[in-house]
Amino acid sequence: MMDKLNINQWAEEDRPREKMERLGAEALSDAELLAILVGSGSPQEDAVSLMKRILSDCNNNLNTLGKMTLRQLCEYNGVGPAKAITILAACELGKRRQMEKPEERPDLGTATKIYNHMHPVLQDCDVEEFWLLLMNQNNRLIKKVRISHGGITEVSVDIRIIMREAVLANATIIAVCHNHPSGNLRPSTADNDLTNQLQRACQLMRIHFMDHVILTDGNYFSYRETGRL
Repeated sequence: MMDKLNINQWAEEDRPREKMERLGAEALSDAELLAILVGSGSPQEDAVSLMKRILSDCNNNLNTLGKMTLRQLCEYNGVGPAKAITILAACELGKRRQMEKPEERPDLGTATKIYNHMHPVLQDCDVEEFWLLLMNQNNRLIKKVRISHGGITEVSVDIRIIMREAVLANATIIAVCHNHPSGNLRPSTADNDLTNQLQRACQLMRIHFMDHVILTDGNYFSYRETGRL
């Protein structure tokens, strides 16, 4: 009889963590996902086999699994209180997610909307901050990223970082904004150069560069609205 292989002895493409990293969570079975959470099985069986056995006793129904008690789970060899709590916590999170409404993504399709969204973030900053706004094809915000936090008068921005963030987020539209703590809305030469560089990079990557907005506490300047984009 062959000795049982531990998960770390499996082929890398079959290990749950590596498989998830390579293919995404949707490619894993319920047992594999639970195995990632509990981390290990017992000397007699690996974590995936243990989770398969527990799920089999629940008719492979996660809802039934979530109704089990700590005591019931701890009856399985290889499951102690810590693992049982982890399993039930995961089930509870899944239940709570079902009850949540999808998060409303703000529409940032105009410079005014960008200003209204970012003004609370930047209004009290006494140094320049440069932010990237990543959007889907409907101008809905995927996420915002602070790219740089500068001195009193300027920030340093790397175009490569901006494009990398856009690609990783699968953004089809981007906008950028930064504040002028001095209250002067006039774009600097550096602002103009950066905008031109970003426009060229977005054209190359086929990402729509919607706007570069400069904010002060109470007003804004838009490259798009002034016909400079």
